[in-house]
Amino acid sequence: MSDIANQLNTIRQRIANAARVASRSENAVSLLAVSKTFSAEMIRAAYAAGQSSFGENYMQEALEKIEALADLRAQLEWHFIGPLQSNKTKWAATHFDWVHSVDRLKIAQRLSEQRPIHLPPLNICLQVNMSGEASKSGASPADAVSLAHALATLPRLKLRGLMTIPAPADTLDAQRLAYRKVSQLFATLRTDGLALDTLSAGMSADLEAAILEGATLVRIGSAIFGTRVRH
Repeated sequence: MSDIANQLNTIRQRIANAARVASRSENAVSLLAVSKTFSAEMIRAAYAAGQSSFGENYMQEALEKIEALADLRAQLEWHFIGPLQSNKTKWAATHFDWVHSVDRLKIAQRLSEQRPIHLPPLNICLQVNMSGEASKSGASPADAVSLAHALATLPRLKLRGLMTIPAPADTLDAQRLAYRKVSQLFATLRTDGLALDTLSAGMSADLEAAILEGATLVRIGSAIFGTRVRH
């Protein structure tokens, strides 16, 4: 498990280096450890190494790990980052602190209605499909502005920002171009009066490009936990 601590340190250094190049504070970029398919014991090891925010894609698997780590619930921040179906919104609203993958008003309305009153508002991000890939979830850029304003009005939710998963690109310049588009949309929404503070963008292979274009949260899995077992 010491490998997890070493790999976390490596990722933190990459984040710090990228932030420095972008003339940003390294504290301006948060690390979300994507723990999907990895065990509760590995999450516990990452927590022991100073990591407290974890991202999950698969609801049943996530719920089992949240239960297994119930003794750390007050210390851990759970983020749901996978596609969210209507029949799973109750679990997301009840057990998670963040949902990054809101891409339809219906999903947000269900989360709003199902968020328990004793919990703080659920933090959400609007997922935007900037590349238009049919295989990826997310609202279209054309719909994003009106949808973001609608999400911001819902009770029991707090719209924090945008999330995106761009098409893979081979060069830093190409990666930056993909992230620049979502960063510009983020800036437009802020100019429109939405109090957004989170741009969830960047993964193991392209976190530097995302940070250079303004990402405030990067989602890193295999570079922390190792080779992922396919779900």
